[in-house]
Amino acid sequence: MKKTHISVIVPAHNEEKYVVRCINSIKKSSENFKGNIEIIIVCNCCTDKTEQLAVENGAVVVRDESRCIAKVRNEGIKAAKGDVIVTIDCDNRMTKGTLSEIYRLIRCGKYIGGGAPIRFERYSFPLWCNDIMCRAAFGLTGLYCGIFWAEKNTFDAIGGFVEKRAMEDVATAKLLKKYGRTKGKKYTTLRKNHLINSTRKYDDYGDWLYLRLMIENAGTMLKAAFGNTKEYDKLIDKIFYDYNDTH
Repeated sequence: MKKTHISVIVPAHNEEKYVVRCINSIKKSSENFKGNIEIIIVCNCCTDKTEQLAVENGAVVVRDESRCIAKVRNEGIKAAKGDVIVTIDCDNRMTKGTLSEIYRLIRCGKYIGGGAPIRFERYSFPLWCNDIMCRAAFGLTGLYCGIFWAEKNTFDAIGGFVEKRAMEDVATAKLLKKYGRTKGKKYTTLRKNHLINSTRKYDDYGDWLYLRLMIENAGTMLKAAFGNTKEYDKLIDKIFYDYNDTH
């Protein structure tokens, strides 16, 4: 049996329009990587053709019925055979050198793991504003997200993704960074590759979408920051689960 070097985990809730595109970007990136990879699509409460398309395009399928993306990713990690875990959302894509750069950074021994720069698949003035905000936040905190990557035993050691619905990506990045310090390693980001971020919600609701949501839901986000996530959970359902069910 061939050794699996990298497992790519893709959470997917009714993503029949995007799952093949995402898988193809992973396969394209694997062409520049000398090792073996597996693609794990975690079908999360899917009622469309996501699972069928995933299987037809060579992916391993895992099912999960929770409504928490951190738990969904963790189910994929549990099923993974690879030494290195890479996560990417189903409507996004990776660039062609992503997997080889991740593996090189892991194997050099300096890094516990990391994230990736985020670039939108198209741009406008509002999206440039979002881009600048993301770059500033990542640069100031060092908590790069987008694509997450680390060794499987590292994810096992920290208990996987932090299973919370509000800001689970930042919480997980903090945990990886903290764990890295105990090992004398840094949390970092890719330098030569990036995440190609989907603009589908902007296409449907306008390019000021997330800036508008931040303003309209400032109170909700403030409550979530202090531990009251009830309203935030409803917002997450609206912009993720409810959106995917109707688009």
